[in-house]
Amino acid sequence: MPKGTRLNFTLVFAIGISLFGSFTTLMIALYQPVSQEDFFWRKPIIGSAFSLICISGLITVFFPKKCSEIVYLNETERPTDSDDENSSVHKAPIILKGHHPACGRFSAHIVRISRHVFCAACAGLLLGAIIAFTGAVLYFFAGRDFEQLGFLTVLVGQVGLILGFIQFKFRGYARLIINAFFVFATFLTLTGIDRLTENMFIDVYMIVLIIFWLWTRIMISEWDHLRICYACGQHCEAERKMDALVSSARPVKSASYN
Repeated sequence: MPKGTRLNFTLVFAIGISLFGSFTTLMIALYQPVSQEDFFWRKPIIGSAFSLICISGLITVFFPKKCSEIVYLNETERPTDSDDENSSVHKAPIILKGHHPACGRFSAHIVRISRHVFCAACAGLLLGAIIAFTGAVLYFFAGRDFEQLGFLTVLVGQVGLILGFIQFKFRGYARLIINAFFVFATFLTLTGIDRLTENMFIDVYMIVLIIFWLWTRIMISEWDHLRICYACGQHCEAERKMDALVSSARPVKSASYN
C-alpha cells in the first residue's frame, strides 16, 4: 500500500475512540442510569455548549483550509527534455473550485448549483449546522419537549455519525446530504440522551464526545485528501509537502534502541 494511503496511529486511535464512544452512547440509551436531581440550568448550559459548537462550525465552513493544508496554491510543472539542466522550474497557479483543486481528482468533492461550484462537504456541514442550531434553540431554550425523542432517536443519530465517517465514499449531492445528516445526527444523539437520562454528567460526556466525533471526521477528510493527491501522477508542490508531513509523522528511534 502506498505510504500516503496508510492510516496513521493518531487517526486509527481517533476512530477507535469514536466507535467506543458510539457504543457507550447506545448502552446509555438502552440502560439509562438513575437520573440526578434535575435543576433549571441543565438545559441552558448544555444548549449553550452545543450551540457554540454549531456556531464554530458555521464560521469554519466560511473559512476552510485549502484542501486540508496539503495542497499548495502553486503546481510545479515537470521540465521538458529540452530544458537546460540548470533552468528554473516553472510554476503555474492551481485553479480552485469549491476550495478544491480543479484537477479532476476532486470532482466527487464538489457540487454545482447554477453557475457556482461549492464544496459538497462544507455545504452539507453548513446546512446541518443551521438545522442542528435551530433544533437546539427549540429544545434547550424554547421549552419544546419532543416526546418522540428516545432510543430510536439515538440509534438514528449513531447511524448518521457512521455515515459521516465514510462520507468520502460518496459523490456530489449524496456527499452533501450525508454531511448535513452527520451534523444533525449529533443533535439527535444529544437530545435523545438528554431526554432519556436528564443527567448533567452524561450530557457533558456527550458534548465531549461530539467534539471528538467532529475532530475524527476532520482527520478522516484530511487523510482522504492526502490519499487522492498521492494517487495523482503529477509532481507538484503538494507531493513535496506531503512527503515532509509523512516523514515528520514517523517515530524517531533513539540510538539506545535496536
